[in-house]
Amino acid sequence: MKTMILAAGRGERMRPLTDRIPKPLLPVGGKPLIVWHLERLAKAGLREVVINYAHLGSQIEAVLGDGARWGLSIRYSPEPEGALETAGGIANALPLLGNDALFLVVNGDIFCDWDVARAADVLMPGDLAHLVLVPNPPQHSQGDFSLHGREVGADTAATAGSDAMVFTFSGIGIYRPQLFADIRRGQSAPLAPLLRSAMAAKRVSGELHTGRWADVGTPQRLAELDSELRSL
Repeated sequence: MKTMILAAGRGERMRPLTDRIPKPLLPVGGKPLIVWHLERLAKAGLREVVINYAHLGSQIEAVLGDGARWGLSIRYSPEPEGALETAGGIANALPLLGNDALFLVVNGDIFCDWDVARAADVLMPGDLAHLVLVPNPPQHSQGDFSLHGREVGADTAATAGSDAMVFTFSGIGIYRPQLFADIRRGQSAPLAPLLRSAMAAKRVSGELHTGRWADVGTPQRLAELDSELRSL
């Protein structure tokens, strides 16, 4: 099973740090943030990795290389300055990910201890996506999607019924290539509309992860995670 790490974002909220260093390479706990992902993938036996990049992307290739030091095989999917948004970036990388097999996608700017070794077994036949959801953090208290058993819905806190629980998308998902079939390579496209359409057809499953997760989106949250990891 192949994994894609999304690393093309500009990191506007992380400026001025990201004016000279791409966000995935910002140090946390003594190593670049993206290296925590690579080590976790290697430990789980997920050896084939695709990384997209745009802003300062050459630095990512220079630091990570071909992935051999982690026992991985890393291939890169460059994007134009400004990037292609999440779905556009994934569609652009499909020739590297494979047009038939399901694949794991992980946001490069999160820290999470979800067991990636489970990724190959969670997507049910007929579903197009499986999302890992987390309890809503203070900075995103409204959440993203509802969860009813294993079924993920497009309900938000404002529209969900009294029996619905609304959670935040962690940035970890398992997808089938068919979800991106209508996006041409090089086209910029967000992920949320594709997911909502699949949810309406009841083809998105999910689970709630209650372990460690952090959206490393601001210098303050980066510093907090750095302090936490250094104290372990």
